[in-house]
Amino acid sequence: MTTQTRFRVRYAETDQMGIVHHSNYYVWMEMGRSDYCRATGVRYSDMEQGDGVYLAVAKSECRYVFPAHYDEELIVETEISKAHTRLVEFTYRILRVEDGRLLAEGHTTHVFCDREMQRRKLPEKYWALFGIESAPVR
Repeated sequence: MTTQTRFRVRYAETDQMGIVHHSNYYVWMEMGRSDYCRATGVRYSDMEQGDGVYLAVAKSECRYVFPAHYDEELIVETEISKAHTRLVEFTYRILRVEDGRLLAEGHTTHVFCDREMQRRKLPEKYWALFGIESAPVR
């Protein structure tokens, strides 16, 4: 499944030249990730508050292809590229709506952990959300 998050670049996200600061791409990836979970029927806050499951970022990467500018309308395409009961990896493509130009692409890897930030296994009731069909054989 791929979700799309559509938004417009805000002035506060840009530098004096009207170009988006590189750190905002990670904020947009988080928007896409939250929308992805919401589209599957689960909110982050439900996992955290209800089951004590947190998604700690273990790795992140972004490749900047072309700059985004103030007031451009963008789309973040988000999908899961890898998942098992201990971690999940999301991939992202950030595109300009006007012409579909790729602006950036990246991925984030998250480990499932508890409130004390100790790694834990994802409860089975969330497996479908992340595309996990069965527990890995060890």
